[in-house]
Amino acid sequence: MVDGRLAEAGARIRDHLRESVPPSGVAEADLLGEAVAYASEGGKAVRGALVLESCAICGVDAGAALKAASAIEAIHAYSLVHDDLPAMDDDDMRRGRPTLHRAYGEALAILAGDALQSLAFDRLAAITEAPPERVLALVGALARDAGPRGMVEGQWLDMRAESHPLPESAPMEDRLRRIEDIQSRKTGALLRWSCEAGPILGGQDPAPFRAYADAVGLAFQVRDDLLDVEGSAEETGKAVGKDAAAGKATFVGLLGVDGARAKAGALLDEALAALDPFGPSADFLRELARFIVTRDR
Repeated sequence: MVDGRLAEAGARIRDHLRESVPPSGVAEADLLGEAVAYASEGGKAVRGALVLESCAICGVDAGAALKAASAIEAIHAYSLVHDDLPAMDDDDMRRGRPTLHRAYGEALAILAGDALQSLAFDRLAAITEAPPERVLALVGALARDAGPRGMVEGQWLDMRAESHPLPESAPMEDRLRRIEDIQSRKTGALLRWSCEAGPILGGQDPAPFRAYADAVGLAFQVRDDLLDVEGSAEETGKAVGKDAAAGKATFVGLLGVDGARAKAGALLDEALAALDPFGPSADFLRELARFIVTRDR
């Protein structure tokens, strides 16, 4: 059920993004559009699906929901393109094929990432099916959650932690808090926005969605850390074992495999409890949370 719904959401979003960047008629310029499309393909579309579901629960128009879902997937794709660059994680594989800079060159990869970021705000600006003040609030929230106090800051803090780790003598609570702080920005901020898009556009209380997103966001990263030590490149579509080799601060490194699994289970319980007010209308969000803590890619 979850795989099918994610595949359907991903296909709709990719089609929408492709239609939003029509061919320019100039061969050299169209290569940029090709790179943008390449970066948008594949993946699980979890963030986009969260937008679509939160919007459905809050009664938001389907057209507005699709534009918002496309915006977050464009931001996510841009973040992966830049994260893979030699100056950052220097990865060769993403989603089971060469990373964008390996396929198209580093300069075009940087520009495609820039284009995807701009495209996200273009899609939000195109929302006419909701009151303008709610659309403006959604735009501001994405700028915040993707920016220097959100995802971008999380990426920098994650890179910084590799060369400036806390000493092993530091209390466990401090080391765990640092990992959670980094990941609540790097991974959690975009997931949080995805879940809050529905209540923002629908004029409803975002608090339950935020609680769900905070738990799911950390669970997502815990599962990523587990896959890095337990998964294979064939299953995950990217290199594994890199976090430990780079000395990154991870949940597995701090808690061990069993401890990380236990934390993921506790976070799943938190996420499910946050959805209690919504009854059966949130069943897919419940299934998605379970999928996140058991996925193999």
